Amino acid sequence: MAATKKNTYGDGVDWIRGSIIGKGGFGSVYAATLKKNTENKLRFPSVMAVKSSEVSVSTTLQKEMEIMSDLKGSPYLIECFGHEATISSDGTFLAYNLLLEYCSGGTLGERIKKSGDKGLPESEVRVYTRCIVRGLYHMHGAGYVHCDIKPDNILLVPQVNNSASFTAKICDFGLAKREVRNFKKRRITRGQNWQGTPMYLSPEAVRDNIQEAPSDIWALGCVVLKMLTGKPVWEGDTAGEIINKIGAEEELLPDIPDYLSDEAMDFIKCCLWRNPSYRFTAQILMDHPFLDGLTEDGDSYRPTARVMFDRPFLDGLSEDDDDEDSDSEDDSFGDSYCFAKAIVDDLSLYSY
Repeated sequence: MAATKKNTYGDGVDWIRGSIIGKGGFGSVYAATLKKNTENKLRFPSVMAVKSSEVSVSTTLQKEMEIMSDLKGSPYLIECFGHEATISSDGTFLAYNLLLEYCSGGTLGERIKKSGDKGLPESEVRVYTRCIVRGLYHMHGAGYVHCDIKPDNILLVPQVNNSASFTAKICDFGLAKREVRNFKKRRITRGQNWQGTPMYLSPEAVRDNIQEAPSDIWALGCVVLKMLTGKPVWEGDTAGEIINKIGAEEELLPDIPDYLSDEAMDFIKCCLWRNPSYRFTAQILMDHPFLDGLTEDGDSYRPTARVMFDRPFLDGLSEDDDDEDSDSEDDSFGDSYCFAKAIVDDLSLYSY
């Protein structure tokens, strides 16, 4: 049943549905405001985004609600205030509604388009990248994979102390799933079973239908490249052409312009290893020089604990090797990024 009026899905107990602000494969998103006489003003913000679909086809929205409940606690993931069923304005069906944080800055995709597709300033890209990395770190740490990281699934929220600057937040968890952390248990299947947007799919997703945490990191690298250049990561007139390039046996890689800073190029390369085993984790990337010195949320966040590596390229390293000279002030492996970078550089496998 098509939603032709702003209130087709009906109003909530405490809120009034406004105009539609977005539409996706799993539901439509509306702006909503609290009713003046509501007793739940402390529970809900004055303005929300309400994602709705008919109850009969709301399985994905209900799954999204469960995932968001598991992922509470990160300021870099969109906040969910709950869910509610409403009756359509004509009384013919029930609607399922997710009550979400309203992000007045729009999507990152819209922000890139406003640049005239010329790309955003690197200083701005660094801020958004840091937010996305920290959001992924929270997700992956909780055992989830997003499976559809792209500019249109990153929302911008004005910072509390500076309305001209934005915090980037990951949204749309409809395709998210539990991660299979044991590499040996990951099933390789043939045929097109991947989920997500072709432009941001990883090679292992296209070739083997494997989408785990490293696939999100690949997509992150593509998003950063898109932010910096304003151009599509892959050239191609159809989704099929793009898929063929990503899964090509000659192992093609996106073009990284040499006018980018060394830190930006290195960050992207750390995300775009075709072999997912060598791709850097979100925890390692938080320590990357590209993100140094950022304090948009009032702290200069740096992980203090050494990352627990679970990538095969680190197999065979003994604890003695890892801890050697660890007390030295000039230890070149003093943080997770430098440690991983030194090992990966030694492999000499990257093809850029």
